Amino acid sequence: MTALHHPARQGGREPLVRVPFSTVDEVTRHCLTPQEPETVHIEVHLPGRPDAARLSAAFTEALRRHPRILMREAPGPWYRRRYAWELTAGPDTGAEVVSVPAPGPGALERARQRALSEAPPLTVSPPVRLEIVDRVLVLTINHTALDGPACLRVLATAAELYGGRDNSPATPPVRPPADGAPRGLFPEPGGTGFARVARVARGTPGPGHAANGMLVTELGVPERPKDAPYTVNDQLMVATARMIARWNQGRDRPRPMRITMPVDDRPRGMDMPIGNGTRLVEVPFTPRELALPTADLLRLTAARTRALKALYRPQLGRGAVLLTAPVLPVAVRSLMARTARRALAPWTSTTLLSNIGRVPYPLDFGEGVGTARAVWFSAPARMPRGLTVTTASTGGRLHLALRWSAALLGPDDGTRLRDLFAQHLDETGGTV
Repeated sequence: MTALHHPARQGGREPLVRVPFSTVDEVTRHCLTPQEPETVHIEVHLPGRPDAARLSAAFTEALRRHPRILMREAPGPWYRRRYAWELTAGPDTGAEVVSVPAPGPGALERARQRALSEAPPLTVSPPVRLEIVDRVLVLTINHTALDGPACLRVLATAAELYGGRDNSPATPPVRPPADGAPRGLFPEPGGTGFARVARVARGTPGPGHAANGMLVTELGVPERPKDAPYTVNDQLMVATARMIARWNQGRDRPRPMRITMPVDDRPRGMDMPIGNGTRLVEVPFTPRELALPTADLLRLTAARTRALKALYRPQLGRGAVLLTAPVLPVAVRSLMARTARRALAPWTSTTLLSNIGRVPYPLDFGEGVGTARAVWFSAPARMPRGLTVTTASTGGRLHLALRWSAALLGPDDGTRLRDLFAQHLDETGGTV
C-alpha cells in the first residue's frame, strides 16, 4: 500500500500517516450491520495464569513493533473517494486494549459472547481487545481492519516479550505431490456453474438477542497416510461439505455446494504484513460428487483446491475490485455494495471453512505461564451463509469452532453439526 499524508499539521502536531482501505476492508466496511458485528475471536488456553500488568505492557509493546495494527478509521466527508486508516504512534488515550473482567463462574462464556457481539470500534486505535480470563486469553478483532493470522502474529510477539522465550514461526508444512482426480470428474474450479447453491437449512434458533452463537470443541487430528495425495485441509473440506449435506437432508432439496476457503500466502515472521491479507477462493461440490466413495472425493478435493490455490485472483475477485475503484464517492459505492450483496445472496457460498492449520508459533509465555495448550479461532457468521467452520491444531489436537447466526441456528443445532462433522472427519482418516 502507498502511504498518504495529511497536507498540513493539525493543531501543531505531526501529520498522521494515512493508508487507503484495501478492497477487503472497504467491502466489509460497506456491509456492516449493528445486528451482526464483524468480529474475529481468538482464544488461547495457557497452563498458568499470566500477570495482567506484565502482559498488558508486553502486548502494548508488541503493537508498537507491528505498527500497522495501530490504526483507526480516518474521518472524512461523505463525498470522499476513499476510506483511509490513520496510523497512530500508540493506543489512543482511553482505549482499554487489555482488560481483566470480573472472575467467577461463567466469566469465560461471557468473554466469548462479548467477542461475538461487541466489535472494537473502528474509530479507536487499535481495533482489537484482549481480555485475560484466568488462564485464558480472549482476543477480539474488528474484521474490517484485521484478520486472525495477523493478530496471532502480534500475540506471538507479546508472548516473546512477556516470557523471554523464542516464539519464531515453525517451517510451514509441504503439500503432498499432485495426484489426479478420478477419471471423468471435474477437478478445476467452477463445477457448480451459475446454479443457486445450497444454503445451511434453518434449525431451531434459541432465545436471546445475541448476534452469533458458537460451539468450540477439541478433536483428534485425522489420520493421513504419509504418502497420501491430499492434505488435512482437504479432509476438513470433505467433512464440512458432508456435514452440511447430511444436515440439509429432509430440510431442503439437494443443490450444488460452494465452500469459501481463505488462502494466506504471507510470511509468518516479524515482517508479516498486518491487515486483511487472505484471498478467498470457492471450492465447488455437486450432490453427485458428495456421494462418491471417500477416497475418490478426497482426491477430487485435493485436485480442486490445488488448482484454485494456483490461480491468480484478487482477494475478493475482480468484481469487488471494480466495485471499490475510487471513481464514485464512498457513500455511493456503499449503497452499490449493499445492493449487490442482497441481489447475489442466492449465489453466495454455502459456508466458510477457515483452516489455520498447525499454529505456527509456540505461544510460549515463559516460566509460570507456559506454552499454549489450545488455540481456537472463529470467523463471522453473517447471513446469508449463517455458519462458519474454523479449525486450528495445537499439540497434536484439532481445535474446532462452529459459529452461526442466531437467526438461523441454536445451541442444539450446533451440537448436532459438531457430531456430524466429527463423524465425517473420522471417515476420512487413513484413506488412501
